[in-house]
Amino acid sequence: MGRVLAWAKKDLEDYSLVARKLRAMLQIAEESVTAFKKESMFLTQVAAKLIPKPIHCLSLRLTTEYFLMFPTDQDSKAKDPRIDDPSLYHYALFSDNVLATSVVVNSTLTSAKQPEKHVFHIVTDKLNFAAMKMWFLTNPPGDASVYVENVDDFKWLNSSYCPVLRQLESEALKAYYFKAEHPTTIAAADTNLKYRNPKYLSMLNHLRFYLPQVYPKLEKVLFLDDDIVVQKDLTPLWDVDMKGMVNGAVETCKESFHRFDKYLNFSNPIISQNFDPNACGWAFGMNMFDLKEWRKRDMTSIYHRWQNLNENRTLWKLGSLPPGLITFYNLTYPMDKSWHVLGLGYDATVNETDIHDAGVIHYNGNLKPWLELAISKFIPFWTKYVPVDHPYLQQCNVV
Repeated sequence: MGRVLAWAKKDLEDYSLVARKLRAMLQIAEESVTAFKKESMFLTQVAAKLIPKPIHCLSLRLTTEYFLMFPTDQDSKAKDPRIDDPSLYHYALFSDNVLATSVVVNSTLTSAKQPEKHVFHIVTDKLNFAAMKMWFLTNPPGDASVYVENVDDFKWLNSSYCPVLRQLESEALKAYYFKAEHPTTIAAADTNLKYRNPKYLSMLNHLRFYLPQVYPKLEKVLFLDDDIVVQKDLTPLWDVDMKGMVNGAVETCKESFHRFDKYLNFSNPIISQNFDPNACGWAFGMNMFDLKEWRKRDMTSIYHRWQNLNENRTLWKLGSLPPGLITFYNLTYPMDKSWHVLGLGYDATVNETDIHDAGVIHYNGNLKPWLELAISKFIPFWTKYVPVDHPYLQQCNVV
């Protein structure tokens, strides 16, 4: 009996040792998986922020051709009187991506029933102005009108008038974006990389809050992001009765997701005393703005007030959506969800029926359709409107 007990004790000790080794191996494996996920996320964010070589090539070719033209040819398209005609359908598109902008314009006009009544107001930066201008000079959109402007030509848009521009120019904000915690490892940098997205430091991202100043003669404007594709005639949106609201948008809340408490800091009393944490969020990307109501309510001043209050970034951290939610709080009309289907830039499970029935599909997220990272099954919806036979696109291997 003693010998049997000795063997049993030895076996138990062996099993205990094996169990400890297995637990150690499992912990190492879990740590490796976590590290891999962080590295993968970090590299995905890096890739998403970079300009693909083919698109950079396209921009350079267009810029070169633009400056080889005679000055009179560069301005051969004089300002079209339709630009200020409030009876037409006006779109605002602010982008530094020529190819993406062309897809938005092409898809909109392909779906439009009366293309000649559509006017596109494109604003870009000085680096991409020549390329954007050249693209639409050499690829005119049929009977529609396209007007390209340089945001740096808006002299009224300066740091004395615009709080966010003053903040963007401050040393404190530059340190916040570019030196946050000085990460030395991928694990640390993963947390901070989102703060370095160039769009957060571009006035193109904040210009949407100055639509009445940019377009003083217009009454309604449909704002579009450059990572969308239009699949239906959008003119019925101009007939929607927004009940005195300023912003028409599709709401994005699902159960507890995408509500105000996901975007704003409700531990700050300034936020908690003024907003409902369960209020439904909505999306930028396809927004109908009633500029008459905007001017009447002086929405830009409301935006300025909240930007000034957020100088130290304690109310919200990033982007234009949080100040948009605040500025248009209780002044946003919920559009039918079929007008704007989101998630094609991060969610491979977006329902394909919803995609096909959508007026606009939106590649919001890191996986833009012009990147190799894109969700492959969603790419054809975008490339359908890319002029693949264009010589510059072929020479630059864009598609």
